[in-house]
Formats: sequence, C-alpha cells, structure tokens
Amino acid sequence: MSALRAGFIGLGAMGGHMATNLARAGLLGGVWNRTPAKAEALARELGVTAHATAEDLAADVEVTVLCVSADSDVLQVGESIAPSLRPGSIVIDCSTVSAETARRMASLCAARGAGFLDCPVSGGVEGARLGTLAIMCGGEGEVFEKARPVLAAMGKTVELMGPCGHGQATKATNQILCAGVIAAVGEAMAFAKAEGLPLDKVISTLGQGAGSSWYFVHRAPYMSRGDFPAGFRVRLHRKDLLICRDMAHRHGAELPTVSSVLDQYDQLIANGHGDEDISSIFRLKTRLFDAEQD
Repeated sequence: MSALRAGFIGLGAMGGHMATNLARAGLLGGVWNRTPAKAEALARELGVTAHATAEDLAADVEVTVLCVSADSDVLQVGESIAPSLRPGSIVIDCSTVSAETARRMASLCAARGAGFLDCPVSGGVEGARLGTLAIMCGGEGEVFEKARPVLAAMGKTVELMGPCGHGQATKATNQILCAGVIAAVGEAMAFAKAEGLPLDKVISTLGQGAGSSWYFVHRAPYMSRGDFPAGFRVRLHRKDLLICRDMAHRHGAELPTVSSVLDQYDQLIANGHGDEDISSIFRLKTRLFDAEQD
C-alpha cells in the first residue's frame, strides 16, 4: 500500500515542526499558511508544494492536518476546504478547541464522505520539534488506524480516546493539569528565590525528586533567568482554560484551580505579558514575597 500523502495547514510554533517531521517521514506533500511567505519558505526547505489556498491543498492530498489557534479558525478552514475533500480522505485537527467544534468538523467532513479525527497534542515546542508529542485522538477506529502513520510521524504517544470530541476532552483534562502545575512551579521557584537558594541547583536536584514534572524541568529554568520566550503563550493557555471552564459548567461544576489561574493570566495580559510563555506566572508569584521588602 502506498504511503498517504498529507498536507499541513497552520505553520506556527508547533505546526512548522510537525510539518517538518511529516516531511522527514516522506508523507508531506504540501503546506498552506495564512501568511504565504511562511509557507513558501518552509516548502522550499522541505521540497514540497506551497499551495495557493487551503482548498487547493485539501484537493491534492489524502490527509489534511490542521494546527491553528482557535475554534473560529478551525471552523473557517473546515468550511473552506470541505467542498475540496475527496471521499475517503481524512482531516486531522491538532488544534486545541472545544469538543463541540470537533463534532461540527466531523459533520462537515462526513457530508463530503471524508473522515475526521480530533487530535490535539501535548509536549510543547520541544515535543513538536523532536516528534515526541502525546497525541490524544477522537473519532472512528477505522479512520484512526488509516491515519496512524501520519500521527506516528508527529508523536511518540498516540492514543484513540473514544468517539469524536474525546480527543479534545482529554486535552482539556491536560490543560487543567498544566494550570495547576505551572502555578505550583511558579510559587515554588519564587519561594526558593526568596530563601536565597541557588536556583540552578534547586532545578537540577528537585528535578530528580518526587515533586518534579515536565513543567518544572523545562520551564523552571525560564523562571531562574527571568526570561520567558514564547513556548506556550499565556493568551493561548487562557483560551484553553476558558474552554475547560465552559465544559465544566455544562456539568454544573466550578474548577477553582482554573478560575485562579485565569485571574492570574488576566493580570499578566493586562501588564503586557500575554505573548510570553506561561512560565511568566513567576512574575506574579515573586510579588507574594514583596512584603518583606516593605
């Protein structure tokens, strides 16, 4: 059986690396981005086609992969490419959006005889670059198995969580975990700084301990340097946590951790830090110790 030919839409911090890994696996046929120059530059580098439109890309491949920012972006792309989808083709959405958006996308694809998988990812820019992402998928088992080679080229852990929407529900669970962990890491590092501890040794030592986590190992160094390059932007995690909050509200539930972190992100955005990595929550945590300076 010949290899699937995939196209990639959305070449941001994550998407560019994911497309590159598809090219390394011999699966990438073309790319498209709202900023044509970005698509053209990557296409030249990878030796693939920079399509003039998303519709052209979808018509040219068996698998169309999306990685864009928000629900409205996903639906806009979905509505534009739906008429171009071939029967039997597959759309894989790696964006982080609501489960309802995933189900709407599945309906758009089904009307054209195409399959759909909601496949949000976790692992940060590092995981996207190294091809070690965790990919949580929702959709039909037959479609998932057909798309598995494409998913395996982008991630190390690839799991079908259930029907359409379950991938996004799993990602929402992940984003709640991330909210609690990054807030705790920020507080811990602010405490260590206030105690005058050598932060590099704190990270190397506690990174091997029971309280360690991916975020501690990979983002505490940002805090120790006071430098927060955009790995996962505050604005984007805030968008994800609003989705989590809305999903919880449908169960009549409140999520205190999510609400607290949303308040902190609102402060960061108001202070001009919305495009920094979420580890910039450290900026707020250090203020907890300002009283001793008064």
